[in-house]
Amino acid sequence: MELKEIIQNYFKEIDWNIEPKQLYTPISYALESGGKRLRPMLTLMATKLFGGDINKAMPAAVALEIFHNFTLLHDDIMDRADMRRNRPTVHVKWDDNTAILSGDAMLIKAYQYLSKTETDKKEEILDLFTTTALQVCEGQQYDANFETRTDVTIEEYYHMIYLKTAVLLACALKMGAILGGASKEDANNIYEFGINIGIAFQLRDDYLDCYGDESTFGKKIGGDIMCGKRTFLLIQTLKNCGVSQRLTITQLLDNNSIHEREKVSTIIDIYNQLDMPKRCNEAINHYYKLSLESLDKINKSEEEKAPFVLLAKELMGRND
Repeated sequence: MELKEIIQNYFKEIDWNIEPKQLYTPISYALESGGKRLRPMLTLMATKLFGGDINKAMPAAVALEIFHNFTLLHDDIMDRADMRRNRPTVHVKWDDNTAILSGDAMLIKAYQYLSKTETDKKEEILDLFTTTALQVCEGQQYDANFETRTDVTIEEYYHMIYLKTAVLLACALKMGAILGGASKEDANNIYEFGINIGIAFQLRDDYLDCYGDESTFGKKIGGDIMCGKRTFLLIQTLKNCGVSQRLTITQLLDNNSIHEREKVSTIIDIYNQLDMPKRCNEAINHYYKLSLESLDKINKSEEEKAPFVLLAKELMGRND
């Protein structure tokens, strides 16, 4: 049985039909949409790579997925996002208060599942998880802070996505490595693989927000533009554009009365004029290559590491 199928079956067996339903039904709704199940997949893949028991690692894998979905519930409120995975977001289907409280309960449930993990490394994985959870919150705060600034540097942006996106993928891998009995060196190398593929993953998400297919992307195209997010595309455009282009962008971002389609298409047109899609793809490829270099350092055969290469290619939409 494929790892993703094992994870899906595990989630199907979790009973959320408990009282109060107003708290737990939104949690079930958020988790049943599935998504990639990327983080638990990474945990189980890393556990398997280093010879561990994936069944014993499952509670930790589930904890990471519940935590990730908790962050999405709150993230969607902050971004006023209407859609997630081609369905109404929790705060739209119910309301903000429900999404906040159900999200809080998910965070507690994540710790509850992590505590069920059978390992003599429990203190180590708990410390890793707690550190990562705080980093994700720090990244989310930076992301929110940047929305009111026009002087965000690319270095600040990379630090933000390192915290908001990359560390959780890296945590999933390192946690699996620890549970699998990896050496400290290999656990750190697989963590670096996660950091680099995580940065590439977020850069690609920025790109797809403007140039993706809405039916497969699962979110509205131009959502980042509409909520004023400082993405790679916007930051690099503001750095390299002319005075008139900068004025157009700042006026559009500050004006909420302009039709959504007009705002998005005008800003994307400026991105195109400055060749930003190419620059973004170059950055994606740079971090993708760094991730493979980190993977090469792990003391396992190429055959054993092949599933990680394949997954990295899938995440980047590559078929080479």
